[in-house]
This record gives sequence, structure tokens and C-alpha cells, in this order.
Amino acid sequence: MNKAFLGLRTTIYKVADLQAAKEWYIKAFEAEPYFDEPYYIGFNIGGYELGLQPDESTLGDNVVTYWGVVDINAQFERLTAAGATAYETPQNVGGDIWVATVKDPWGNVIGLIYNPSFSVAE
Repeated sequence: MNKAFLGLRTTIYKVADLQAAKEWYIKAFEAEPYFDEPYYIGFNIGGYELGLQPDESTLGDNVVTYWGVVDINAQFERLTAAGATAYETPQNVGGDIWVATVKDPWGNVIGLIYNPSFSVAE
């Protein structure tokens, strides 16, 4: 078992109209958000995070999937050493949660997340 990566954790959809997207996802997934702020709305869908993040651009990276890691800095460095391009360096996004992204050699965004509070629903 690969202990560096802990499995999928979060998928974030970037949307131009955060409130309209929130209402759509409430209906689509029949779930209320557990986190609702002007900069991020989070839903717990079967133990995994579906996030909405405001982004006025219509081009670019509209979906980012985050892989859980134990050591975000080590994995960020390991992936960039393996040929990925740094996209968003590791940053704290609240509490003990850290995120970072890299682009693989084909331009795909790979998200990394360290979230010690996350547990997979059984």
C-alpha cells in the first residue's frame, strides 16, 4: 500500500456565480452545505468533499481533485522533482488544512491536501 497518498479527498468546481451554483448543487445532490462562506462552499457527499469556489474566469482549470497526503511539502517536492510543474505552492486554508497543486507534464492539475480531520465514511 502506498502510504504517501491516502486516496481521493476533495473535488472543487470553480464557478462564476457561487450562490446560483450552491442552489443547483443542493438540488442536484439533495444535500445542504456543511461549510458556507463567500470564498468557499463545501458539501459532504458520501464522506468526500465537493467544493464550490468562486472564479470569474471561464477559461482554465475549472475542476481540481485533491489527493490526501500525510506530508504535503514532501509530496509537492517529490512531484515537482518527477517533472510536474508547481502551480499553487502549499498554503494553509484554515485550521490544520493545507493544499497545493501541481500540473503534470500534460497540463492536468493534481491537487494535494493535508487534512488531519478528514475520515472516510464507512
